[in-house]
Amino acid sequence: MNPLILSVIMSTVILGTIIVTSSSHWLMVWIGFEMNMLAIIPVLMKTHHPRSTEAATKYFLTQATASMLLMLAVIINLMHSGHWTVTNMINPMATTILTLALAMKLGLSPFHFWVPEVTQGIPLSSGLILLTWQKLAPLSIMYTTSPNINPELLITMSALSVMIGGWGGLNQTQLRKIMAYSSIAHMGWMTAILIYNPNMTLLNLTIYIMMTLTMFMLLITSTTTTTLSLAHTWNKTPLITIMALTTLLSLGGLPPLTGFMPKWMIIQELTKNNSIILPTFMAITALLNLYFYMRLTYATSLTMFPTSNNTKIKWHFHNTKQMTFLPPLTIMSTMILPLTPLLTILY
Repeated sequence: MNPLILSVIMSTVILGTIIVTSSSHWLMVWIGFEMNMLAIIPVLMKTHHPRSTEAATKYFLTQATASMLLMLAVIINLMHSGHWTVTNMINPMATTILTLALAMKLGLSPFHFWVPEVTQGIPLSSGLILLTWQKLAPLSIMYTTSPNINPELLITMSALSVMIGGWGGLNQTQLRKIMAYSSIAHMGWMTAILIYNPNMTLLNLTIYIMMTLTMFMLLITSTTTTTLSLAHTWNKTPLITIMALTTLLSLGGLPPLTGFMPKWMIIQELTKNNSIILPTFMAITALLNLYFYMRLTYATSLTMFPTSNNTKIKWHFHNTKQMTFLPPLTIMSTMILPLTPLLTILY
């Protein structure tokens, strides 16, 4: 893609998200969502082949349906309240439809079907944007409207998302689909705590974005999209193998890595609010995620595949991909658990 065109498109994507997060008028929020959606389509179709076209079409149809539901909720609320203010959703039907629309945009279960399919059909760099930046706008609206959201509906979708995010990734060999199911599970954790402590959602989102960014950068650097190709990275880039191992275990929420922090704090917060069954269920289903992360680390780092060459090391070609932020991101996504008390104060 032409760099000038790409910069214009990415500027529109960023501007759309900023408009959504900073607006207090529903019409501006809707316009921001539309700008963001229409600008991201060419980014998803950077490589011109049928899979990316199909993925972009699926994404467009899902997001357009969600935008329509969002506008329906806004109009119902307007009829009952007479204003367009984001923070004052007083009609129960409007808040229910709004929650469903935002769940569809985020990929929460039972509206999760598009996430693995779209992520699998697009390049790694586009998948990185889809699973990180594209979550900001819907979550910001959920955060703003959290006092009025239907708690039973949201917690049901959160529990389903954590469960399906774990089950869906069990039988996958495609790394992009694994990251998509991981995203579904993490969204479930974020929305489960939204009713009780919205700031905890922001903390979880920040750490999730750091870990997903690190993992996708590792995959882009080593040009791997399947479990088999990831398993061969020990033979050419051993350092990336170790970084991938720790990042995957951190994504799974294994102590003493960074990913343990949000899960620990969310379980603690839910327990404080006399919710015992939900955090127990979420902790048990998180083991499913940890299982397929462990399977990846086993295939990557704990086994040595037979090779035809005598030296056990492939010829090293000059790596043209510059990943400047990879070392600090890896450190942040694996080693900031001791900063938990500080982050508790901040959030």
